[in-house]
Amino acid sequence: MSGEEIPEAVIRWFRANVDEVEGALDFTRIAGGRSNLTFRVTDEGGHAWALRRPPLGGVLETAHDMGREWRFLSALNPTEVPVPTPRAFCDDHDVWGADLYVMDFAPGKVLNDRESGEQVPEAARTNVGTSTIDVLAALHHVEPSAVGLDDLSRPGNFVARQLKRWHRQAHSSAMEDLSAIDATHDALAARIPEGEVGIVHGDFRPGNISYDADGHAVAVFDWELATIGDPLCDLGHLLVSWSQPGDTVPEALSSPTPAGGYPTREELIARYTKATGTGDVDIAYYLAFARWRAACIHAGVWTRYRAGDMGADADPDEVTGPEAIILQAETALADLER
Repeated sequence: MSGEEIPEAVIRWFRANVDEVEGALDFTRIAGGRSNLTFRVTDEGGHAWALRRPPLGGVLETAHDMGREWRFLSALNPTEVPVPTPRAFCDDHDVWGADLYVMDFAPGKVLNDRESGEQVPEAARTNVGTSTIDVLAALHHVEPSAVGLDDLSRPGNFVARQLKRWHRQAHSSAMEDLSAIDATHDALAARIPEGEVGIVHGDFRPGNISYDADGHAVAVFDWELATIGDPLCDLGHLLVSWSQPGDTVPEALSSPTPAGGYPTREELIARYTKATGTGDVDIAYYLAFARWRAACIHAGVWTRYRAGDMGADADPDEVTGPEAIILQAETALADLER
């Protein structure tokens, strides 16, 4: 998408609020996004930024909060957690009909599918795994109160709230058969762990991280679902997007790991446990919860795709359909009942 197709009000706002702009601006939609719209913005001086805004329609409740993303980026920027530098936030809906923000464009390569995983040199694939889990541990070491995020904490059990939220949003989707999602929800609700409290990214996986040529994580983005809650939900989410030899069900979220040569889930768990001092926890529960939650999220994405709310260039191969969603929910239930 070129600059002349972007609303003129957006271009004016960008020039007024982002430093260092030189000459004409060009906006290019970044392929692969299945939720918020992300544009790479460049100028004639060689600067590059990323602009984020919600989808153009079909927005689910609380699922595309640009203000939340902006707040977490700003809070974590001074910490050891690698995030893109935030530049400007806009809550004037006269500019483009929604909140939006601009951050520096993250260098490196995003590993969001098997093809990108195959392009990683075999010698660097171990680094992808270890650096990813090290960044997750670093995030979970940050005390919310130390970065001004503790006011986002809510009373009650985090997982219980998440079960209610995603179950409700699944039922707001166009999915006709919700029996597997309902059955798994009930099984998860019957054994909710007490959990710890910390910063939760909400969608922590290689597809939301950029890596350098040696496989080291250099920036984590897509903080739209970030909150204060049980950090082990992030670990479960990462693990259900991480395949390994012998798996009989595909990963719940697109991942580079089907290419092979990456650390195993057991190795990731061991490294995370050592780095965080996590004791004996019910990892199986968090895996099942993460797979079920992914199924609920996919139901919302599929609904927006079917309604045409993801843009004309949306790739149908990147949208998980009803049969695959049901399989993920059934797998979560089977794992939980073993």
